[in-house]
Formats: sequence, structure tokens, C-alpha cells
Amino acid sequence: MNGALGAAIADGLVIRHLSVPRSEVVVVKALLEAHEGFGVLFADEGGEIALCTTPSQEKDLDGFVDDLRHTLLWDAS
Repeated sequence: MNGALGAAIADGLVIRHLSVPRSEVVVVKALLEAHEGFGVLFADEGGEIALCTTPSQEKDLDGFVDDLRHTLLWDAS
């Protein structure tokens, strides 16, 4: 994420940038939304996404990303 939007989003949030297959963006969004109030997904072009949450949920977000890597069989970088 670039520009003013990226700066506004980044202020005070934990962000994990991922590159996923374009067809899997909807799956990742659905899984994240299943954890109501846990975080937000922002998508750029293709499969470039940013998962954002509060600092108090950083460990949970990292666990979520690790689970995605193992469950969906792609490498979240």
C-alpha cells in the first residue's frame, strides 16, 4: 500500500503484507471475516494484500498467517 491511504492505515496498526494467488484473495477475506472484529484485509492489484489488526492481536495475526500457509498450500511472503 502506498501513499496517503497506506500511511493512514499504518498508523497504530500491525500490518502483514502477503502475496497470494489472485483466486485466493476472496478465501483469505472470508476466513478473516469469520473471526469477527479480528482484522481487516486491503487488496491491491492481483494477489497483493495487507492484513491489518491492532497491536494487542499481533500474535494472533501471525498465527492466522501461519495457518493460511499450511491450510491453503501457498507461500504467504
